Amino acid sequence: MAKFVYRMQNILAIKEKLESQEKIAYSMANARLLEEQEKLQQLLVRRAGYESQLKELSTGRLDLKQIQTCKRAIDSLKSMIRDQMIAVHTAQRNLEMARKRLNEVMKERKTHENLKEKAFESFKQELAAEEGKVTDELVSYTYYDKDSDLE
Repeated sequence: MAKFVYRMQNILAIKEKLESQEKIAYSMANARLLEEQEKLQQLLVRRAGYESQLKELSTGRLDLKQIQTCKRAIDSLKSMIRDQMIAVHTAQRNLEMARKRLNEVMKERKTHENLKEKAFESFKQELAAEEGKVTDELVSYTYYDKDSDLE
């Protein structure tokens, strides 16, 4: 019995390796985005804390030094939040690019898998045709032997 050998198996193996690498890159980009979003969330919570502290300082006995310190902290946090939003946006773009690369590599791998399946189907048809030929030859040989025995 003949064995099926896909002649471009090495290319398919390379495509599968590339896909696994892109999956890793995508997961790393996703982790980076989640990390940046978590940092942003922490900064927003800190700013809300400072703003509530500023409200408390504004009521009752006024301490201008603490109020000014609190306002400076809020201003610096606003700047940090702006920078962090930029970092989150960059991480989102990187994640989108990684997703596009992953989709492209997956398409290429699927294409090669489809080619392999078509080659295997062709191989099966050739094998069936070959078996049919052998059967026909065997039947005609048997029929020819019977005719020669009768004479």
